Amino acid sequence: MTTTTEEHPAESHVFEADVARLLHMMVHSVYSDKDVFLRELISNAADACEKLRYEAIATPALLASDPDSRIVLTLDEEGGRVVVEDNGIGMSRDEMIEALGTIARSGTRAFMERIEANKQGEGAQLIGQFGVGFYSCFMVADRVDVVSRRAGADHAWLWSSDGKGGYSVSPIDVSEAPARGTRITLHLMDDAKSYTSRWTIERIVKEQSGHVPVPIRIAEKPGSEATQLTDGTALWTKSKNDITSEEYTDFYRGISGQYDEPALTVHFRAEGRHEYSALAFVPNSQPFDLFDPDRKGRMKLYVKRVFITDEAELLPRYLRFVRGLVDTADLPLNVSREMIQESAILASIRKGVANRIITAIEKLSENDSDAFLKLWEAFGSLIKEGIYEDFERRTQLMALSRFRTTASGEGYRSLADYVKDLKDGQQAIYYLVGDSLEQLKASPQLEGFRARGIEVLLLTDSVDSFWVTNAPEFEGKTFKSITQGSADLAQFSKVEQGAPASETAPVEVQAFIDFAKEKLADQVSDVRASDRLIESAVCLVAPEQGYDRQLEKILQGAGRLQAGAKPILEINGDHPVVKAIAARSDQPSLRDDAAFLLLDQARVLDGDKPADPRAFAERLARLMEKALQ
Repeated sequence: MTTTTEEHPAESHVFEADVARLLHMMVHSVYSDKDVFLRELISNAADACEKLRYEAIATPALLASDPDSRIVLTLDEEGGRVVVEDNGIGMSRDEMIEALGTIARSGTRAFMERIEANKQGEGAQLIGQFGVGFYSCFMVADRVDVVSRRAGADHAWLWSSDGKGGYSVSPIDVSEAPARGTRITLHLMDDAKSYTSRWTIERIVKEQSGHVPVPIRIAEKPGSEATQLTDGTALWTKSKNDITSEEYTDFYRGISGQYDEPALTVHFRAEGRHEYSALAFVPNSQPFDLFDPDRKGRMKLYVKRVFITDEAELLPRYLRFVRGLVDTADLPLNVSREMIQESAILASIRKGVANRIITAIEKLSENDSDAFLKLWEAFGSLIKEGIYEDFERRTQLMALSRFRTTASGEGYRSLADYVKDLKDGQQAIYYLVGDSLEQLKASPQLEGFRARGIEVLLLTDSVDSFWVTNAPEFEGKTFKSITQGSADLAQFSKVEQGAPASETAPVEVQAFIDFAKEKLADQVSDVRASDRLIESAVCLVAPEQGYDRQLEKILQGAGRLQAGAKPILEINGDHPVVKAIAARSDQPSLRDDAAFLLLDQARVLDGDKPADPRAFAERLARLMEKALQ
């Protein structure tokens, strides 16, 4: 049947005065990536096919002889056009004016009011309305023609606009329209002609719309045969029993951009108050963007199998090494799919997915220690961020953590292992923080602990300085830095000697310590005899209150701490050099130089430099001159 223009004359509609401002906002503010126009049009087309499928339950004749839904993308490089066509429900004249005129008729003020209403969680879900997503096509097209025929109708309509002054609606011969559904023709701007490239379109479809519930086909030029891009199924909607490990690996590589195999695959569907599907992968190797300063995650969010964003915080930041996606139909959205509304639903999804991933890692640690340790070496430093940030899971993450210790050899130990082997009377879990394992093993502060067989955690990650101060205890044992406060080692017998260490320094040594305390008062808060030194003459420790030595350095380096606390200088009263200096009470100038040199020696052992290099060199020269005489 043919519809004539006499029966239905063409109509011209003038946009309201503020529509230019509105479209400018849509093009330049709502969407940050021009590729999004194709996602929006495909999403709308898929929705139209789903609506037809629903209406056909009551009216099967709507499907006629074409029951299979499809979306066809046609490229026209010569004409500079892209066509998006579906065989969905289509639109009547009134529906076309309503759907494609939504923004135009609402005006900027009313539109913004709807945005604000949606931010409160009660407003309409604007992204589900055809008009909002549709207008993103004006980012790439200077004219858009929409031809639509509603399923079961005898009329077809043409909507056309340049997105500036207005739009027109006119009848069109049904022979020029789809049998049912909608055909959108984008007349591309000069700087958007790359969208006529099959490679470009195929990339966008697979990245953003590869799992919509309708098959997508592509024709490389008008009149050519269309080939299939996607089959309308989503891997994560299938049963785990129907998916092979190869399929999981291929999907992981596609979604993560990595070429290894996943160390863990977590695939589940949550049902109940909130329903969603999640498919997450723990890589086998560190992604290149793992230490991005913004600490952004890389989990993708889908709503009804349509890609929304990869910037929604679907996991705690310490799990940012996980790659994958979450698909839900429950999540409320505001203006665009890139601006996810913070909600209780999102928080529930984040909690559920994080719990499943951590549980999977725990099971790996129990069932395959070698695979777990490989995972820990790659991502352990990030998991420890969770001890600092995630109060709810802190104990769980501490139990999961593994450490190099003075008793671990080339392997790792858990905190449970550490606590099981505590010395009688030991009430603390001792730790030492530094830049490298070699540096820590050579630290003079370790000597007394090693001599008594007391295990010490050797922590080399930057986050270690923070989580140990934020973790109050593990199985009733507190954490204590061996570079801060007193060591309290006198109660423990030395492994080799089997006798308690002396609690007091010889009289001459104590006299020198008292002298050094007075002489160095401007640079240290105290000078005292040490029970933690065995081989070295001196070391520096932090006061009991405040930060330990390594954390203080980190904060100062980051500009978060202007001046650190004065350290404590500990002196080994049994060291030959200290005894020799203490015996020279009749040489005050030598004792002066020796006190300052011992302090600078302690600084060097601590990874610092002498406070005054010139004075250090002069004192050393004088001492060498006396020794050579």
